[in-house]
Order: sequence, then C-alpha cells, then structure tokens
Amino acid sequence: MCNLFTKNYLTFARFCSIFSSVTALQNPVWTVTKRVPAGALFTINGGIMIKQNPFLSFDQQLNKLINEKNLVVKDRTFANKMLKQIGYFSLISGYKDLYINPTTRKYKDNTTFEEIVALYTFDENLRELFLKYLLKIEQNMKSLLSYYFTKKYGENQIHYLSVNSYTSIPKHGRGIKKMVNMLNNIAITSNGYDYIMYHRNTYNNVPLWVLVKVLTFGNISHMYQYIPQSLQAKISKDFGGVNENDLMRFFRVLTKFRNVCAHGERLYSYRLRKEDIPDMDIHLKLNITKKGKQYVFGKKDLFSVVIAFRYLLNKSDFLLFKRRLGTIIDKFINHTNNVSKNDLFDKMGFPENWKKISSFKI
Repeated sequence: MCNLFTKNYLTFARFCSIFSSVTALQNPVWTVTKRVPAGALFTINGGIMIKQNPFLSFDQQLNKLINEKNLVVKDRTFANKMLKQIGYFSLISGYKDLYINPTTRKYKDNTTFEEIVALYTFDENLRELFLKYLLKIEQNMKSLLSYYFTKKYGENQIHYLSVNSYTSIPKHGRGIKKMVNMLNNIAITSNGYDYIMYHRNTYNNVPLWVLVKVLTFGNISHMYQYIPQSLQAKISKDFGGVNENDLMRFFRVLTKFRNVCAHGERLYSYRLRKEDIPDMDIHLKLNITKKGKQYVFGKKDLFSVVIAFRYLLNKSDFLLFKRRLGTIIDKFINHTNNVSKNDLFDKMGFPENWKKISSFKI
C-alpha cells in the first residue's frame, strides 16, 4: 500500500513538473534578436532565453574582428597587448560606433585596429582634461559655499547640521534631512579623515570650511540647491553672467559629467537624458542650430560642459583649457582616415565654430 502511494505520488509530481514546463513554453518571455550569430550560446533563466557570447582567446578575438567585422589589424602583437590592457568590451564595443558602416554593421573599409585605439586614447585624454577643470570649479564652489554660509550663520557646526539653516520649500524637505544626516555622519562619527578628527577632538567642532573638503561634486551641488536663495544669489554673483538658477542647472549637469570622467566611462559622445544647461547668450551668439525651440548642440552633450566652463572658469583658465582641447581634437583627426571632423563634432555635440566661444563677452 505504501509503495503504491509512493508510486502514485511520484507520477503526480512528474505530471506537475511537465505541466509547469509546458506552461512556461506556451507563455515564454524571450529576448528577441533579429539574427543569431554563429557560435552564440543560450541559457534559460526563469523562462527567459539569454544569449551569451562564447569565450574567445585574444587571438580568436582578433580573428573575429578581421574575418567577420572587416577590421584591418596591422600589428597583431600590438593588438594583443591592447586587448590585454583594455579589454574587448571596453575597447571594441565602446569605441566602434564612429567606424561602423550602418548598412553592413561591419567596419568601414580600411578601418584599422590602431584607429580604434586612437579613439580610445582620444577619449582618455578628454577625460583627463575635463576632470582637471571640473575639479577647479568644484574647489571654487566649496570655497564660496563655506565662506558665505559661515559668514551668515557662524562657524559652529550646529548650523550646517540643522535643517532650519536651509530652504523651507516643502518639496526639498526630504532631501535636506538626508543631506544633514550625511553631514552629521562626517562631522560626528567619521574616522576616515585626520583633519576632521583633529577638529572634532581638539575643538569639539568641525567648521564647514574644513568639512567641505570631504564633500563630493554631487554633495556640493545638493547643498547649493538647499541653502537659502539669498546665499545662492551671493555665490552666483562670483560667476559672471549666471544667476542662481543657471548655476544650479550647471552643477547638475557637471555632476553627471564629473562622474563619467572619474569612472572612466566613454565621454566624447556622452549625452544626458533629463538634465540640461539653460539657454545662454553663448548659444545665440554661436548661432547654434535649433530643432523647434531646442538647441541641437550645447544642452545635454559634451559641448554643454564647454559652455559651462566658459561661465564658471576665469578667463586665463578657460583659454588654456580651450587650447588644450583643440590640440587633443586635432591630434585625433590627424591619426584617423575614416572619421571626418564633422562626424566627430556631431557625436560630441560641437558646432563647427566652437572655437569662437571665447570671442564673446559674457
């Protein structure tokens, strides 16, 4: 009797398993692809079919680029070295767009591996340059923010640790509480910074001009957003041609680009989804094309950062930045045969006359 019960139970269990599998097959959730590459692997995960590319050695990766993707590899030793240093995904997948024929989805004829590396190096140089001047602006903002805040409220930490020192606009209430908690953790409990601990242990107080050194670009952007409008206005006056709202939008955009630079992401073609800088006189003076009421360049792209730099850097710093940027662009164009300057500018969001940006007063 017991054996019969066990047998029937197992039969019922198998039936449930089969029924469940059939149901999943009748109602699958598939990852849809237009075509299946030869050698592609597939796994089933929770009813979802996932395509996986097979592991390839460095030599096999090069063979694929040559035989399947129409890429010219002049020096296999150099190419192997670059794949080892950078990785296929970061180098090839990250920097192929400018060189791909949109019809064949293969590389344009005579495109070389060395040109892909040149584009990667170009982007690396851009990140280094932009980050340098983003840090200058960040330091300037930290100095101004701590100065005007302390001038109004005093040097005691109780003021920047109180929600009453910030705007009373209801929609910012939650953000202010979160920010104050973060500042409190740094000033009261953090053990990661010697200068913070010194002021805490010696004076039982960490002035804002000490604490701001720890804050990130994003922290400073939020703090500026939450301080009273009167303080925002005083800070914005230190930057020619921008009001407090302009400065707030500049910093939201710069925070995103700063993160791209710091994390080694692709910069030259990066575009924001939501944030943008305000329409400025520079847009009009450069006669940037509009699509409807929206400027095509200089709003969400890398050129929007150049425009922000024009307003937020002093004149000598901006001119040096512009000169170095022009050198980096020209060097790349001279090392590639398959990318025109216009194609590059279109990807970067640069108008052809971008160098005139320093010709106008702001």
